[in-house]
Amino acid sequence: MARLLLFGPAREAAGVAVATIGGGTVSEVLEAAGKRFGADFADIAGRSKIWVDGEPAGVGAVVGEEDEVAVLPPVSGGSA
Repeated sequence: MARLLLFGPAREAAGVAVATIGGGTVSEVLEAAGKRFGADFADIAGRSKIWVDGEPAGVGAVVGEEDEVAVLPPVSGGSA
């Protein structure tokens, strides 16, 4: 199972910062996480950047048992 790392709004929606989730691709991991954590999490994850083992990854990227999948939600803000 992959180690899912959650940040910002994704972490808040899931209620955890780290979870172990099964799946053979990023898409499968995010789908399983959405079922576990609910619609708010799934919505945020769908708009987030995904990284696997420190590298940007698409939803079709293969995920192994020892991989870390990070969900990095979009952020807003800036300086005035």
